Amino acid sequence: MPDLASLALRPAASTSLSPDAELAAGVLDKAVDQAASHLLSHQRPDGHWVFELEADATIPSEFVMLKRFFGMVEPEREARIGRYLRRLQELEAPNCHGGWPLFHLGPMDISCSVKAYFCLRLIGDAPDAPHMLRARDAILAAGGAEKSNVFTRATLALFGQVPWHAVPVMPPELCLLPRWFPFHLSKVSYWARTVLVPLTVVMARRPLPLAPIGVTLDELFCTPPNEVKDWPAGAHAAEPWKTLFAILDKGLQRITHLFPRTARRRAEMWAERFVTERLNGEDGLGGIYPAMANAIWMYHCLGVAADDQRLLTAWASVEKLVVDRVDAEAPGEAGVEAGVEAGVEAGGETGGETYVQPCLSPIWDTALASHALLEAGGPVANARVRQGLDWLLGRQITKVKGDWAWARPNVAPGGWAFQYWNDHYPDVDDTAVVVLAMDRARKQAGWDTPAAEASVELATKWVVGMQSKGGGWGAFDADNSYHYLNSIPFADHGALLDPPTADVSGRCLAMLAQLGHGADDPAVKQAVDYLLDEQEADGSWYGRWGVNYVYGTWSALTALNAAGLKPEHPAMARGAAYLKRVQNADGGWGEDGFTYPRRGGTAPDADVQMGVSTASQTAWALLALMAAGQADDPAVERGAAWLVTHQAADGGWPELDYTGTGFPRVFYLRYHGYARIFPLWALARLRNLRRSNTREVAFGL
Repeated sequence: MPDLASLALRPAASTSLSPDAELAAGVLDKAVDQAASHLLSHQRPDGHWVFELEADATIPSEFVMLKRFFGMVEPEREARIGRYLRRLQELEAPNCHGGWPLFHLGPMDISCSVKAYFCLRLIGDAPDAPHMLRARDAILAAGGAEKSNVFTRATLALFGQVPWHAVPVMPPELCLLPRWFPFHLSKVSYWARTVLVPLTVVMARRPLPLAPIGVTLDELFCTPPNEVKDWPAGAHAAEPWKTLFAILDKGLQRITHLFPRTARRRAEMWAERFVTERLNGEDGLGGIYPAMANAIWMYHCLGVAADDQRLLTAWASVEKLVVDRVDAEAPGEAGVEAGVEAGVEAGGETGGETYVQPCLSPIWDTALASHALLEAGGPVANARVRQGLDWLLGRQITKVKGDWAWARPNVAPGGWAFQYWNDHYPDVDDTAVVVLAMDRARKQAGWDTPAAEASVELATKWVVGMQSKGGGWGAFDADNSYHYLNSIPFADHGALLDPPTADVSGRCLAMLAQLGHGADDPAVKQAVDYLLDEQEADGSWYGRWGVNYVYGTWSALTALNAAGLKPEHPAMARGAAYLKRVQNADGGWGEDGFTYPRRGGTAPDADVQMGVSTASQTAWALLALMAAGQADDPAVERGAAWLVTHQAADGGWPELDYTGTGFPRVFYLRYHGYARIFPLWALARLRNLRRSNTREVAFGL
């Protein structure tokens, strides 16, 4: 293999292959080498990788609203955010008719569109401008702003656009409820916890903007805004809980002002302590934007001075998520990512775009990049992976018992978070992927130190300790399966919980199997049984954290292969057959966010409409098929040909599609690293299997 460090990012020779062509060894080598060089060029000096993480128009819009609430007007930055929002509106026009979607070329989402429209009005776009008229017409056609989700309504209430009785009640006193009560913070997910705790204080205090905003949104409502009362229930809400919680909310609406002041004061003090303890420095409360913004509002409501270190820290965490693009024609490139960790502006003052990430993903990106480069192999790639893993060693959480310990008090900490730091909220998915990379590097790249061995051992004990009843794993908590809570009015997004899922469980099983835990290990046996039970009728697996059945099937098949299931096992064969059945005619795989069923729905049938081929999803399918013993199948050949044909001149792959998932049907993510990491991984694995005397995949991922 050539010295990858010496390979310039020069344009690739044009490669044109039919879906049925056989990839010559030289073509595959060239594609792998250029992809590896491209990925290596994005490594930071300290060894880690971090790529942009882009969501929909909601977060940058909320950022402008947050600033304007406090009278902070930033004309140059707002102009760049405006350019970003208008470009998205134009880009997504075919399916949105003037509104904004949740993912590329998805249907218009009314809540996202209301926030983007509101943001543009705050920036100064005239309501009778052509693009604003198109947006307004799209929102009204969808039922008006009164059809917005609960979190959008709460934002509108903060700015006086709807009355507070249009938002379900969540009083701070909820924080004081005992563990045995049907609702307790330990019973909801970490993201719900960190978002709701400060928000309860804000909703109780009902602050007003510090400066007049000079904007009303009356034109977006079919019902007069001051008459908006009822909120649309989530499609997932189940009876009798739905009716019970609705009745309870109506009662709370009437009596919340009668709550004793001493209880309210105690609840607010509890919320402040909860937030401050988890403020997480400049990485922010929970490491996610909504929680960070709510922390700022909460401190303001409690009278915390603007120069107080808590508020300064909270503001710094929000600023760290801002991305300024130099070249709006090449989003994700042009050195934008070089300023992410430090929050450095890369854009000029008169051009470019600005948007705000929902969070940062350095642990995840570094672990995945390490896997891809270990697959590519060679002394340079191995050496650079060792640098990345050394960086990861220093990020392991070993001293803080976070919220996860509420359910597992006797388990010692030892995981990794998703963000740079998030000590109270490590997740088992990141931890498993990190351990898998470390273990492979010990075996392949000479990265075998006492520190590495101790780190892997500690992390493994933590992951095993986080296994839920039934054999699966949730992402951040164990046994977080109180499904009735998804029927409360404030859970109209249907993702209040963190139950076990096939994709996270697959990674944990893969980790244990690669480390040598055999079929007689109780954790392995339970995990295998869980995954087999989770297989859908059509042979696929549901992907909670990636879109969707292709992602879930990759996660499950690679894990079951690592656990020793043979290709002829019915589950393996059915999973492989599913992937071959949904392969696109061009040889690739693709799937958009609406293959997710509504909560309580069923899996798609065999003729479900998937989506246009994407680089990351094609790579997942290839990795899954190779794990299922299908390396020589024509479907793999055709998929690899698609990847080689669509490789860009710089060695990466273009991908505007959102193949990551925050909340199914509600919030999606475009990981800018996915199209750089996974295609390299898949093509390098195919090359390695072809060079070997066996077609067996030897690693867990």
